[in-house]
Amino acid sequence: MRRAAIGSVLTVMLLCTISFGAVAEDKSEKEIERYRAMISDPMSNPGFLAVDRGEVLWSEKRGSKNVSLEGCDLGLGAGKLEGAFAKLPRFFKDADKVMDLEQRLLWCMQNLQGLDTKDVIARRFSGPGRASDLEDLVAYIANKSNGMKIDVQLSHPKEMEMAAVGEELFFRRGGVMDFSCATCHGDEGKRIRLQGLPNLSKAGKQSQETMGSWPTYRVSQGALRTMQHRLWDCYRQQRWPVPEYASDSITALTVFLNKQALGGEINVPSIKR
Repeated sequence: MRRAAIGSVLTVMLLCTISFGAVAEDKSEKEIERYRAMISDPMSNPGFLAVDRGEVLWSEKRGSKNVSLEGCDLGLGAGKLEGAFAKLPRFFKDADKVMDLEQRLLWCMQNLQGLDTKDVIARRFSGPGRASDLEDLVAYIANKSNGMKIDVQLSHPKEMEMAAVGEELFFRRGGVMDFSCATCHGDEGKRIRLQGLPNLSKAGKQSQETMGSWPTYRVSQGALRTMQHRLWDCYRQQRWPVPEYASDSITALTVFLNKQALGGEINVPSIKR
């Protein structure tokens, strides 16, 4: 009798603990969302400082040819920004390859402006007292697609190939921890600390909301970050060798993830932990 009573008490305690944990997690998510909403306005969101800096950089004449990036074709014609980010990565005939936004910007800097991009790449990620031209330009250009739908191009054979390579990379395990992208983002209901982890292995809402919110202002880092940084940091945390900046592997992963997110609405720069 006593054992049965103790067992009943323990069962109730366990259920209460699970219930309390679920309530605490739900409350944490709501508080995080409330905080994001408070600073999501352009007048409060620090990410819009990067947008403003990017606008200046876009029209600034630089390089040996002393021209601006306004002649750069991001897929819709020279200098056309509205909706360009929504269709990236995509195949560019002049470069004969599929490029994401950062790759294309570097190509335009080198070929259109005649700019030595060594310093630009060295500052690919911003830090204390050190701005990043690429982060700022991505913020400015991506913001021009706000309210539009993710529409990554998949008609050219090389675009389809990159999507297939990206899917293979997403599920490929490796590194000292034998992790893959899918280890954290291949199932429902996973969390890390207070942060929910979206299931990106499925096309649909979670992928759409995730990909439609980058670039983002990372409160914990006090900086605007792009998808390049997010994927680089994911590999670092998995203890893989980190990929080179603007590498084809990162572009392939982005093609696959945007394929999963087709039709999602873009709203950037967003706010994240």
